[in-house]
Amino acid sequence: MPNLALSTMTPQDADADSLAVFVGQGDGDDPSPRLLDGGRLPPAAVAGLRDAMRTLRVTGKADETARITGTPGLRVPLVVLTGVGAAPNPAAGGTVGEDDLDATAFPPETLRRAAGAASRACAGRPHLAVLMPDLSPRALRAIAEGAALGAYRFVEHRGAKAVQAMAKDAPVAQVDLLVTAQESGTKPAEEANSQAAQAVQAAQIAAAEQAWARDLVNSAPNSLYPQSFADAVSKHAPPGVAVDVMDEVALVEGGFGGIVGVGQGSAHSPRLVTMAYAPKGAQVHLAFVGKGITFDSGGLCIKPGKSMITMKCDMGGAAAVAAAVAAIAQLKLPVAVTGYLCLAENMPGSNAQRPGDVVTMRDGQTVEIINTDAEGRLVMADGIALAAEKDPDAIIDVATLTGAAMVALGSRTAAVMANDDELQGDLTSAATSVGESVWPMPITEEIRAGMDSLVADISHMGGDTGGAMTAAAFLRNFVGTRADGQDTSWGHLDIAGPAYNERVPHGYTPKGGTGFATRTLVAFAQARAQEQ
Repeated sequence: MPNLALSTMTPQDADADSLAVFVGQGDGDDPSPRLLDGGRLPPAAVAGLRDAMRTLRVTGKADETARITGTPGLRVPLVVLTGVGAAPNPAAGGTVGEDDLDATAFPPETLRRAAGAASRACAGRPHLAVLMPDLSPRALRAIAEGAALGAYRFVEHRGAKAVQAMAKDAPVAQVDLLVTAQESGTKPAEEANSQAAQAVQAAQIAAAEQAWARDLVNSAPNSLYPQSFADAVSKHAPPGVAVDVMDEVALVEGGFGGIVGVGQGSAHSPRLVTMAYAPKGAQVHLAFVGKGITFDSGGLCIKPGKSMITMKCDMGGAAAVAAAVAAIAQLKLPVAVTGYLCLAENMPGSNAQRPGDVVTMRDGQTVEIINTDAEGRLVMADGIALAAEKDPDAIIDVATLTGAAMVALGSRTAAVMANDDELQGDLTSAATSVGESVWPMPITEEIRAGMDSLVADISHMGGDTGGAMTAAAFLRNFVGTRADGQDTSWGHLDIAGPAYNERVPHGYTPKGGTGFATRTLVAFAQARAQEQ
């Protein structure tokens, strides 16, 4: 993970291996690309870059990068032009740099993705300077996060010779964010400097924790199983976060029939990890529950071989929860957060759970097992029931839960469901504010009837359609009520699609584990902290 730093050096004096400059698309009247340099590039550099853009046919479209050497008037040997696409709202006056395209018209996520693309394009050059097109704290944090996340690489399973060979194309190690120097000694300037520093510090924490979540998802299942996952969390937890691990004996004694049942076919027994952050004076308590199936073979209802290749990612929800709790503690947000990581390996061993089995869950409800490949909702139900016992203000669960969510929303968007319309809106807003794509979905009334069982309180699957809603309806059944008799507010993020990128890298997103939902959970906690 690169180090992020503010710098007041001018672009022409920047002492770095490369310089990232944002470029926007033109409009119908003038389709030529526009440099978003804030008027800070010297005229010779602007002219040279314009010539290079014409030669290379740069358009400024999103996710486009162009590498240009020998730019007049600059010390840096390489300029990376990174596209942001067309401005959603053209400037209503004033100029930014060489044209009338206002950088503040671009959403932070657009800038975040462009920064990530630039960072990826600079692999092999350790020091990157970024010419900021927008100096607002919101844009500064987004660009810093994008640059940091774009520099991600997972090498833990590579051999020594391979790592050595890859060193020549190592990710960026230092990112300098070039901002305009503020005159010291005045209150507005001091406030601006403080806000900028806070934005970069928050970006450093958020990006580092999301990168750790990616590491967990990318880890091979023979190295990351329930106990080793628990060990990694205990080692990684920052000061202020208490970690407790329940082993298989404690889970049996505690009545966690869902987690125990899913894990009983594996040589690696299940675990339930609790991460508690409780700052003094906190008036809000949030519970985050994460699905942690460290490998999903499907159990006795075994998956086709091709479908198992990426099933090491089935613990992406638990990784996001663990990373979010760690980030919240480091940011010192004044809100109490408890994370529950429901960890099991779903294997077809001699003692594996069978279709037709009936298990008793943490809250005493009995569940008839229909298909052992629908295991995630079982471990999550136990975690939700445990979280509800603490009477939190809200429970948010995160899970790579259903292929149906991917059918509905594709591979980059998560489903958001809830038993509380206001909470569903808050979760959607939190995700949108940090650039994570989500879409609200309902849990219709008739879905629950499809889970009626002849032998138990409920079966854990329903009809052949509406799979994402069915899974959410099952989880809702275990949320329970608060001490005042009201339903506990509960929200559900089905991240089956965006938790793992099987295609090519894009923006700040690499191929493999993404760490999706980490930033959403942090933003949600931050918003609740501001409300108290």
